[in-house]
Amino acid sequence: VQLQASGGGLVQPGDSLRLSCAASDDTLNYYAVGWYRQAPGKEREGVSCITSAEFIPFTADSVKGRFTISRDIGKNTVHLQMDTLKPEDTAVYYCVADNFCGKGMKYWGKGTQVTVSS
Repeated sequence: VQLQASGGGLVQPGDSLRLSCAASDDTLNYYAVGWYRQAPGKEREGVSCITSAEFIPFTADSVKGRFTISRDIGKNTVHLQMDTLKPEDTAVYYCVADNFCGKGMKYWGKGTQVTVSS
């Protein structure tokens, strides 16, 4: 499955962004979908994940209370709502998919850049 992340941009601290992930064949509803991010010079970090049954088994402590993952079943997309953005949220964000949430998820899309700066 080919994934496409979108919605990144340049925002100021405290602003919000909503990232979207879609699959080229409209099968995203059948997969667990996660978001990872990688900042320059830092290791890749898991952000959150949602199962096909809309269970959310994981959200990183660094974004809890600010970021929310959700599905739009009708549009076969997964969103990452990011509120109260901080400069340390600056990274390339990737959506990933597989049968289950967890390490080593198989399908990766191209990332979308999120830059939080005043």
